[in-house]
Amino acid sequence: MTNIEKALTLINCFVTGDTETAKELLAPGYIQHNLAYGTGADAFVGSVAYLGSAPVKTTVNNIRAYEDGDKVFLQTVYNFAGMGEQVAFDIFRFDADGKIAEHWDNLAAKAEPNPSGHTQIDNVASVKDLDKTEANRELVKNFLYDVMQGNNPQKTPEYFDDDKYIQHNTGIADGLSGLGAALASLAEAGIQMIYTTVHQVLAQGDYVLAVSEGTFGGVPTSYYDLWRVENGKIAEHWDVMETIADKDTWQNQNGKF
Repeated sequence: MTNIEKALTLINCFVTGDTETAKELLAPGYIQHNLAYGTGADAFVGSVAYLGSAPVKTTVNNIRAYEDGDKVFLQTVYNFAGMGEQVAFDIFRFDADGKIAEHWDNLAAKAEPNPSGHTQIDNVASVKDLDKTEANRELVKNFLYDVMQGNNPQKTPEYFDDDKYIQHNTGIADGLSGLGAALASLAEAGIQMIYTTVHQVLAQGDYVLAVSEGTFGGVPTSYYDLWRVENGKIAEHWDVMETIADKDTWQNQNGKF
């Protein structure tokens, strides 16, 4: 199996309850960054067993799958034991033996379409521009520094093709104008969206996923942003924001990032 196939097989174990397959795919020292779960392969296998025996079956609907070096990143809709649909970004790191060695994620409740009629998961397309992977990664890194971290906000228009920008955030309309209006509305309400640290920037072709840390309205927040880049400009955006749990509730001490 390819690494993408392995990652998809692993998350499907939540549906099948197949603990043996999960055990086979995981490295013994598996590192978990979802703070609601224990770390180690045994903890993951235990979750598979629990969900497999639950009275309401878990559903897993993978939307997108990408690969960057030793990492696979996915966008998936989960419904764990009937608890409600959640949109997630998962990142899996593979070790030299091809085992899944580490996992990060962000999850948010599935929502209604945004003001422009887009959902958190629509507009699926094949990866292209593989030869531009590194250029696209660099563009997003610069965008994060200049715009999202607020170092050079005057450069914002340089990253877009006028107002041609498709937005999948649940509360923001299309276009650079929609983004500006949403940020202005937040500011009016006294809410700041702050990006302090960028932890990972993964890319394959025209798709780039950034994992960042910051605050939203003063609350510690994890930001997962997926951008599609077209002709050197940011053309489309999907995201999942998640509040970082209080440390005294963590089920592992690996940290969110």
